[in-house]
Amino acid sequence: MRALVMTAPGGSENSEVREVDAPRPGPGEVSIDVAYAGLNFVDVMARRGDTGYAFEWPHRPGLEIAGTVRELGAEVGGLSVGDRVAAVPTGRGLAEVALARAELVVPVPDGVALREAAAVPLGLATSLLLLTEAGRFTPGDTVLVHSAGGGIGSAIAQLVPLLGGGRLIGTVGRPEKAAAAEKGGYDLAIARGDGLAEAVRAATGGRGVDLVLDPLGTTALALDLEVAAPGGRIVLFGNAGGGTVDALPPAGRLLSGNLTITGFSHRGLVAAAPAKVANATSRVLGFLADGRLAFPLSELASLADVPAAHDLMAEGRATGKYVVQVGG
Repeated sequence: MRALVMTAPGGSENSEVREVDAPRPGPGEVSIDVAYAGLNFVDVMARRGDTGYAFEWPHRPGLEIAGTVRELGAEVGGLSVGDRVAAVPTGRGLAEVALARAELVVPVPDGVALREAAAVPLGLATSLLLLTEAGRFTPGDTVLVHSAGGGIGSAIAQLVPLLGGGRLIGTVGRPEKAAAAEKGGYDLAIARGDGLAEAVRAATGGRGVDLVLDPLGTTALALDLEVAAPGGRIVLFGNAGGGTVDALPPAGRLLSGNLTITGFSHRGLVAAAPAKVANATSRVLGFLADGRLAFPLSELASLADVPAAHDLMAEGRATGKYVVQVGG
């Protein structure tokens, strides 16, 4: 079968499509013929060699897929060969066949295309969990989202109205991405740079924001604290820049503002609380099935196109969510 392989830390020059053996499922596992796979920034972090994202080289990326059940391992019930499913694979999802733990395999409802389903198990499910599980979103909240033009940021803009609605402010790394973020659902999108805190405060009438969703490590944490309203929640869910993560602020700073800083890791939930990921995946698939959610995607024609898309993501030039067609 064909699979994307990253041969060493670096850029697209170290990514190639290779022929490899198709995996067979062990107990509690399912093998899936992958129709579509989602691209995510964690693939980029693994490719550049960030600690904790690639544990050996060559590395096989890919953490969300949709396709049909190929084979069931021992002790797997509730699924049948040929079922249309979305899943969080055990890595190696950018391939024609992938393995997943059965508890992380979710049926795709009738009427939901597999290309749409491929964006759900990590991208859209993470966005829902960030808002509900980690961020404790309530209708009417003002939400600040960093990297609003990316896949997660775009998904959050689509999900907030479904959760009761609120005011959405986004930051983007490049000024030219602001208009696209606003077209995608943000009330206001601002390029990161000098004067950002003042612009956010002006947009909220000086009150500040109720919830900050921040994938930038701690590089924007001082800003987050400055613009958080009393009782505000700050959720840190990545380290997109790949730099050193600084220490968190002293307790007194949080106590005085009644602020909360929460960490979020999709990988951590997959390992320790897979039912939460599966339930979020199922809920988003339900939104797609009943027509309440229509999520724009950029589709790549083949695995050979993935390294160039990873380049765009690494350079901050990607907009929205990418999926790649892998099989028929």
